[in-house]
Amino acid sequence: MGLIKKLAVLGGAAEAARRYAQKNPDKAGRFVDQAADFVDKQTKGKYKGQISGAAGKVKGAAGIDRPGPGV
Repeated sequence: MGLIKKLAVLGGAAEAARRYAQKNPDKAGRFVDQAADFVDKQTKGKYKGQISGAAGKVKGAAGIDRPGPGV
């Protein structure tokens, strides 16, 4: 598969994820929080601030206005 085709598929997947997040903000927010918690545990808290910031940016880009737990 060529690079352009891969980027098109990735863009389509990102748009589908964004639409899902906007229709189901609570579920999507929980998924982002769970992923952030998992990564934080795997890195033993070493990158807690960066992970929290990234989770916030993901939520902002997806249109989710839901604060995370403690990440």
